[in-house]
Amino acid sequence: MSEAYRQAGVDIDAGNEAVERIKGHVERTRRPEVLGDLGGFGGLFRLSGYREPVLVAATDGVGTKLKLAFAMDRHDTIGIDCVAMCVNDLIVQGAEPLFFLDYLATGKLLPDQAEAVVKGIADGCEQAGCALIGGETAEMPGMYSNGKYDVAGFAVGAVERDQLLGGEHIQPGDLMVGLASNGLHSNGFSLARKILLADGPKRLAEQVPWGEGTWGDALLAPTRIYVRALQALMEACQVKGGAHITGGGLEENVPRMLPLECGVRLDRGAWPQPEIFQALAQEGNLSEEDLYRTFNMGIGMVLCVPKEQADLAVRTAAEAGERAYVIGEVTQGSGVTWTGRDLA
Repeated sequence: MSEAYRQAGVDIDAGNEAVERIKGHVERTRRPEVLGDLGGFGGLFRLSGYREPVLVAATDGVGTKLKLAFAMDRHDTIGIDCVAMCVNDLIVQGAEPLFFLDYLATGKLLPDQAEAVVKGIADGCEQAGCALIGGETAEMPGMYSNGKYDVAGFAVGAVERDQLLGGEHIQPGDLMVGLASNGLHSNGFSLARKILLADGPKRLAEQVPWGEGTWGDALLAPTRIYVRALQALMEACQVKGGAHITGGGLEENVPRMLPLECGVRLDRGAWPQPEIFQALAQEGNLSEEDLYRTFNMGIGMVLCVPKEQADLAVRTAAEAGERAYVIGEVTQGSGVTWTGRDLA
């Protein structure tokens, strides 16, 4: 490679090494529809098996959760978050995730670090059943300090047009079924970091107040990928609509699935809230409004089903490995109203 380019901060040899390291991770996500191999100018995917397909696309990143990965020098799960944030947005509209592309930008390419990130992306793709068909690794000295990076993803899925989950069939009396989260997922980290890391990253090594493990372990727990569970639920039940609970929490995201004439009444006593939220509330002196407008509060996905199918939905989710709860009911009106206990 050009010695001048290397001296300018770009190491093509390191890039080639990183590509070789990630090939095995990419290969294990392969689907029969994938054409060609890694390294082309674009990923190739043959769409088949649909009568009237609608393509659904989603893109997202991981946000300031990355700063925790830097502080802990742990990079093998952050890719799962990147995939989850995209594919959960596809499946909640009824679309099967087909393929995924990633973008990794860094100041100095470190092959070990890059491989760890892509391993996580491949792990997430395996969980979602989609193929990692390509991406871009950009080495940009001067844009990022050494050891720091940003990662983003882009996913495409497909659904039959008459099976889109648009929410238009939702009506008062339908019930809301919530699938449990395992913590913050990938939202609310700017507030969590402000509360916990004001004096530096030392808190990340401290044991959490509610049990075993450290704050770092709890905060870096990867976002759950709900694809398999929702596929099972859509087979077993009439799922009328869904909401992926990300930034803005239940308050902002649940109404996005509802027709204009419908609201929802949620019972915050209907599910156990992970201890991490109560700990953050106490440490940061947060109000309930702060909590419910920032975090998922223990529910990562909400589905609307007919009242008579709610128990079936809970059982089906459990069989697919997800804890599920009936958390509310569709009402006439608009927005979210709350019942149930106050946060302890």
